[in-house]
Amino acid sequence: MSTVHVDETSFPSEVLLSKEPVAVDFYAEWCGPCKMLSPVLEKFSEKYSGKVKVAKVDVDSNPELAGRFRIRGVPTMIFFKEGKVVDQVVGLLPPAGLAAKFDALAAA
Repeated sequence: MSTVHVDETSFPSEVLLSKEPVAVDFYAEWCGPCKMLSPVLEKFSEKYSGKVKVAKVDVDSNPELAGRFRIRGVPTMIFFKEGKVVDQVVGLLPPAGLAAKFDALAAA
């Protein structure tokens, strides 16, 4: 399973109502660190397939979602479990640090 691009219309069904935990990457096309994070998230979407869904939200195309979750900088990762925010990371984490977040989310 690869990452899922979500927008304001699909966010409720893909993230809030998801049966599995969801890691949402709030990103922008112009953001250098976001581009560095993207291939890591693609690998994680395969590694954690069936345990954690990986979703991406373009903040420029979805300003309402960015505002609702108070996104001030990109990349921002927000981790959801049963429709609720359980963790958040602003900025680029090294892959090992991000893996720890995914492991915790998958185990929760």
